[in-house]
Amino acid sequence: MKELQGKVCLVTGGSRGIGRAIVQAMNQAGADAAFTYQSSKEPAEALANSLNVNGTRCRAYRANVASFEEMQQLVNQVISDLGPISILVNNAGINRDKSFLKMTKGMWDEVMRVNLDGVFHTTQLVAQDMVGAGWGRIINISSIVGQTGNFGQANYAATKGALISFTESLARELARKGITVNAVAPGFIETDMVIGMPEAALDQVRANTPMGRLGKPEEIADAVVFLASPRSSYVTGQVLAVNGGMYM
Repeated sequence: MKELQGKVCLVTGGSRGIGRAIVQAMNQAGADAAFTYQSSKEPAEALANSLNVNGTRCRAYRANVASFEEMQQLVNQVISDLGPISILVNNAGINRDKSFLKMTKGMWDEVMRVNLDGVFHTTQLVAQDMVGAGWGRIINISSIVGQTGNFGQANYAATKGALISFTESLARELARKGITVNAVAPGFIETDMVIGMPEAALDQVRANTPMGRLGKPEEIADAVVFLASPRSSYVTGQVLAVNGGMYM
């Protein structure tokens, strides 16, 4: 029996990059997986169709995590389609990079709405049922940038740092209700956003990483599956850094 068989997992922002790898890893561990996407309909539906095998189910849902109403409809639909959600992975996030003195209010607000408000919406909608069931796993995808800061990413770093504090606070509130709350802080991972950086910048990243390479989305997904599994039952309020030693 696979360790997550019988569980229903919701991954926000699951159509590509790290989110896609998490959806695939959850499916491989036996969970029925639901995930959100914003605009990539065809890749999202192709991913869902490819994972509806071996007795596990996967569904893709278009929803904007920044909208409480849309997420409320989504959560209700997932429960109707797959059953109660027992694992939540808050992965959806955006970046709008600019040096702080040139950053617009709109760039700041957009990142806050998706990266923080979206986590609030989804977690509050899902956590109540977890409390009722007496079991749950909440995993927030932060970033090394939330631990170290980064030039031109004051808005993004602020949200990812806040996710760590949110994780620690919620872990204290829910620990006695059978729910663990943890975060994963990826380093520089082979995603479209990172691969699109100038080659000179990528060379600098590799030089500053003790392992000398970028991480792979699957390496983040493996950490998430561990935190979702029974093997992590005594782990809560923690930040699992998966960054090749770049930040210790």
